[in-house]
Amino acid sequence: MTPTSFPASTTDSPLAASCQLLLVVADEWTSTTARLRRFERARPGAEWTPVGDAIDVSLGQSGLAWGIGLHRSVCSAGPLKREGDRRAPAGAFAITALFGDADGELARTARLPYLAATPDLKAIDDPASRHYNRIVEQSAVGQIDWVSHEDMLRGDERYAIGAVVAHNSPRTIAGAGSCIFIHVWHSQGVPTAGCTAGARADISELCAWLDGASSPVLVQLPRAKYSRCQAAWALPAA
Repeated sequence: MTPTSFPASTTDSPLAASCQLLLVVADEWTSTTARLRRFERARPGAEWTPVGDAIDVSLGQSGLAWGIGLHRSVCSAGPLKREGDRRAPAGAFAITALFGDADGELARTARLPYLAATPDLKAIDDPASRHYNRIVEQSAVGQIDWVSHEDMLRGDERYAIGAVVAHNSPRTIAGAGSCIFIHVWHSQGVPTAGCTAGARADISELCAWLDGASSPVLVQLPRAKYSRCQAAWALPAA
């Protein structure tokens, strides 16, 4: 796959309809840590206003790679995300749902669709499955056609609260990467398998703030690429 073969956005700017922005700028493609800042605006096209303090986040063990999202194409050369590459996706991506403990406060107050973690809830990362890159209730699927998945109810707290990043969606390309989340980290500085992770208190505050009516978007880029995309995407100063 080449950068120009990425599915096209329906707008010139990936943030055109958004009034909530999560901005992650890493030092390099290979960075495993970064800072996340929140921004909001009163209406599409207005100026972005910062919200709260920047927070520390962990990225993929192998850094970042261009993903498939709201951006029409990549702004310049760089690695392309693949299943199992342990890279977090770079680009602009809708935040489409929240997830976590079935009896947590967010389950009652979420302003996005909420997926309550149960033993039945699975994130499918097998490119051969018809359910690839989806979170499904296993009991509702019928015949299981995957050999690899993640349990959304875990023995640790990493999926106790989080948000779904719409990478490689809705037109899913097999093998281009799957089931990308913003979730609780193992501990500070420990990289992920390809997601973006932070302290539980920070992720809880972020998820409580997210509002589907504001079409929230995650923009995640290395600093040099951010500088190239900033004007075209109408991004705030990093």
